[in-house]
Amino acid sequence: MANHRWQKTSYSAAHDNCVEIRTGNQLVEIRESDDGETILRTTPAAAAALLGAIKSGGLDHHA
Repeated sequence: MANHRWQKTSYSAAHDNCVEIRTGNQLVEIRESDDGETILRTTPAAAAALLGAIKSGGLDHHA
């Protein structure tokens, strides 16, 4: 997927600290912009489930 471009949310504006994502070859890749060497690779279905859990607050566990 080296030829696919990383995208970041428009909410990040000009800031460099953000989550970036790219898709291709039946994969979704996610990375933190300030640690570009660490990449999470997953399927589109798993990525959609993760985003759904984040949006619904399902991962918010504050003690």
